[in-house]
Amino acid sequence: MSDDVIVGFHGKPRCAWAGAADTAFGRYHDEVWGTRTYDEPGMFEALTLGVFEVGLSWSIVFGKRDAFRTAFHNFDVARVAAMTDGEIDELVEDPSIIRNRHKIQATVGNARAFLTAVPDLADLAKSYVVDRERSPGSLADLPASTPQSEDLASQLKSQGYRFVGPTSVYAFMQNVGVVNDHLHGCFRATDYAIRRGVAFDVCRLGPSSRTRLHTRAGSPRVRRAALTSLRP
Repeated sequence: MSDDVIVGFHGKPRCAWAGAADTAFGRYHDEVWGTRTYDEPGMFEALTLGVFEVGLSWSIVFGKRDAFRTAFHNFDVARVAAMTDGEIDELVEDPSIIRNRHKIQATVGNARAFLTAVPDLADLAKSYVVDRERSPGSLADLPASTPQSEDLASQLKSQGYRFVGPTSVYAFMQNVGVVNDHLHGCFRATDYAIRRGVAFDVCRLGPSSRTRLHTRAGSPRVRRAALTSLRP
């Protein structure tokens, strides 16, 4: 097992960036990141937290995820799309979230694009699914973006989405399981799952797990410097 994989509190091997303890970040690694789903609130949350991560660290955004869920109606797309200028002004004054007016406005605009875009976000995501038999061997193998994320970002921009560059879009792809970047040796890695006949797809989860995924955390941008700071 490489230095980039550790044993978690539950006795299972984990990507080291998740830490070994039973924390919200660790549960996010175990249950959310890389789990393929086309759930509407989950996809919109992943996209939105990527918007707010632009120019900031993932740890800051992840730490405010519950506040973002409250601010944006648990990422109910229709409710966010209907938000008024007055509600945006209120969020700009809300210290529990990142008070960037441009990003808040972009989130409301992205919700409107989400409702009207053709093809929709789920269909676009499906067209970029990466199925592979060998997982990345180390953090050094994880890209910040890929040609596929560049293409998807370009399509999203053409549909009216904002703050969707190739890097934030790749983080979105990782979060919703379009690509599984759990490292070789991690119990969530593609090749680990194949050896044990396990498919980490939301369709295989029980009802309680699917309910948790409806209000999922966002996607970590896997940058080595940021992840190193998260190690125990």
